[in-house]
This record gives sequence, structure tokens and C-alpha cells, in this order.
Amino acid sequence: MIKKIEDFNSVFFIGVAGVGMSAIAQYLKGIGKKVSGSDRYFHADEFNKTREQLENEGIECFVQDGSGITEKTDLIVVSTAIEDTVFEVKKAKELGIPIIKRSELLAIIAESKKTIAVAGTSGKSTTSAMLYQILLDAKLNPSIISGAGLTSIIKTGKIGNAAVGKGDWLIIEADESDGSIVQYQPEIGLLLNIDKDHQEIEELQDLFTIFKNNTKGLFVVNQSNTLAKELSANATNDFGFETNIAGYSAENFQQNGLELTFEVKGQKFQMNSLGQHSVENATAAIAVANQIGVDLETCAESLEKYEGIYRRHQILGKKNGVWVIDDYAHNPAKCAASIKACQPLAKKVIAWFQPHGYGPTRFLKDDFIKEISEALRPEDEIWMSEIFYAGGTAVKDISANDLIEGIKNTGKNAHFIEDRNNLLKALQPELKEGTLLLLMGARDPSLELFCKNIFENL
Repeated sequence: MIKKIEDFNSVFFIGVAGVGMSAIAQYLKGIGKKVSGSDRYFHADEFNKTREQLENEGIECFVQDGSGITEKTDLIVVSTAIEDTVFEVKKAKELGIPIIKRSELLAIIAESKKTIAVAGTSGKSTTSAMLYQILLDAKLNPSIISGAGLTSIIKTGKIGNAAVGKGDWLIIEADESDGSIVQYQPEIGLLLNIDKDHQEIEELQDLFTIFKNNTKGLFVVNQSNTLAKELSANATNDFGFETNIAGYSAENFQQNGLELTFEVKGQKFQMNSLGQHSVENATAAIAVANQIGVDLETCAESLEKYEGIYRRHQILGKKNGVWVIDDYAHNPAKCAASIKACQPLAKKVIAWFQPHGYGPTRFLKDDFIKEISEALRPEDEIWMSEIFYAGGTAVKDISANDLIEGIKNTGKNAHFIEDRNNLLKALQPELKEGTLLLLMGARDPSLELFCKNIFENL
């Protein structure tokens, strides 16, 4: 039975190229474990960027044929997407090698450090990255296991979603979507928000309540989010957006082009970012950092240098008078916030969205229609392409066009373009100077290249 990080040395990841899996793999390699893995996207004699980056870190990669699993393997790690029918899982069972889920391993790692767990239905990766940057600049040498690559780390040629520091603090994301959030017992728990995502609100509230109760020490809550506020433990340590609490309120927020400014406890902050939600994320990071001894001036100096994370309002550039921005938004609240954040930059926002998963899209259909419709100004537009299907046994009884028709019924400009490869041709007449094109979607590994191609061929 694997209960502590000392209980294994040689670990194999099935699905190692996934963003959550690769982060843990890199972290374990960084602390001296023998790490290897396979992925369905790895093929013989075919270049794969993630594979190359992992191998550059000393992580041996294999095609998903079982060849990487041997009697010397101490532990097998699988994500929630890996089914028991996968050949490598069967082989591991035949060899009697312990198999655990990614979230179980992350909980074991978290117990080995002083952990800050960032939770909420939106903003976990961004807030984790901001907090990591602050603690790094404060010379606390933190570690991070993230759900997205930090631009500052990506620039060094790495995937960017993990780093090992010599200090005491480890920053992780506590994921509610698979229920794994209940496994973590952090020294500090941070709750950003509660909005409908893959579960009903009542179920989410139950999960976050357990998370709160499991937190060993400080629990920090966003007072600006109505549902999160109900779990507030101590308003003195909480944060919010222009609230009257005796905590960390973000005040005097202004968006000037790609720069935003605000104040917390009289300290002025300036960042290259977009939207009120970015200010809330930053204030959360500031609140936690200040509570563990980082002064507000250091927080401000750090956030002014913060470079963002992969595919979170990532500005691809401006061409022919048109800004193009790539964003990971994928649930109703995130899509709405992303659209609103872009509106100060342009007279007209044209947003494109590719939903993922038939089940999640069906579950959130009415919320997508409501949130996106309310976010759009009369001059804005929303375009959607068909739902991304990652495989499995999903019932395909809903289309992205159902969302579009619902938005049309609210009187907003909405268009369906089934094949996204036809998107740019259809959009060209609309992309006039002063327009901003926002591209949104998640879980599809080809989205990064798709968005870059859109910009390059604009």
C-alpha cells in the first residue's frame, strides 16, 4: 500500500502527456524519483513536443504498448480518463503493481510539504501561478504543481506546469470536477468561487465544505462570490472586490488597454492582464502571500512582472487592426467573464467557442445560453463549432448549434459553423479594424495550433 512519498521510487504514468499527469511526473523527477510514462498521443518515429520536453527532464517515454512497465516498477498512476480495459492497466494488475489515481498521488505529495491548495470552479491555475511568482520573488523558493504552464517557465523550454523549489511551500490546485478535492488537507485552503460547472451547485457546496473542514490552518474565501462567501471562515483574512470587509479588498479598479490597476490596503498594483476576474485572482494571491509574511510592496513588484499562463487570455497579437486572444474558458461563467474582459479593448468582440464533451454541454446548456447572452453587447457576436469529442461511450444527443439557437432567441448575434476549419473564411467579412477575436475552448490538444493558425492567416 502506497501511503507516503517514501513508499515508492520507480513510478510509471499511463497518460503522462496530460497536463495534470505531466505536472506530477516532472515534480517527482525533480525530487529524485525514477519516472517514466506512456501516452496514446506518442507514436513511434513521430515527433511529439510534450514527449520531447518530458524526455529532456529525464522522464523516459513509451508508446502505449506496455513496454515501459516492468517488475521494477513500484507504482502505476492513471488519470480519471484511463479505463480498466487499457492494456497497460491489465499488465500492471498481472504484475501486481499498485495502481492509484493522479489525485491520490497528488494528495500524498501534498502531505510531504506545507501545502497551499487553490480551489474554485474558475481561476485556479491563474491564481496558483500568481501566488507562485510572488513567493518566488519573496525568496521563499516555492514548488508548484499546476493545471497550466506558466509563461515564465515555458520560456525556458519546459512544459511549465511544475517546478521544484527548496522552500517549505507547495502550491497545488484542488480540483472539484472529479471530486478529488476532498482528499487534500492543506495548511492553507483558498476558495475563489463557486459557479455551476460539471456538477449541481448543491454538490459543489458539499465538496467545498469538506475542503474547508479538511484545511488544517488558514482558510481564505472570496467575499465577492455569493456562494463562496457562505463558507467564509474569517473575514479578516478573506478577500473580495470592492467589498466592505476588514480583509483584502481590491479597490479603484481600472482597465486601460492591456493594463489593469487597483489597490489593496492602500498599496497600488499594476498588471498586464484583463478583466475584473483577474483582479480577484490577484487579490486572492496577495491575501495568502501577505498572511504568510510577504509584504504588500513585494507582492506589487512581483505582479507587475507576472507574465501569465498558457492559453489564459493569451494575446496572440494584432493584425490588420484586429486583436486575437486565445483563452481556456470552457464553462458558462468563464466564457462570460472572458467576453466581458475583452470588451474594453474593442468596439466589437467576436467570440468563438468550441464546447467539449456531450455530457457537460448537455448539463450546462441553459447556463451557457443565459451567461453568454447576458455577456454579449448588441454589437458583439458569438460563433460556435461542433462539440469536441475525446472518445468513449458518450451519447451524442446535443449539438453546439442547440446553444447557438438558444442565444439567438435572446436577440443576440449567434452563428454556428460546424467545422471549425471553415471558421476563418466565414469570419473574414466581419473582422474589421477595431474588432477583437476571442477564441475559447478546452481539453482539445489541437486548440493551441488551431488558434495560432487563425492568427497567422488573418
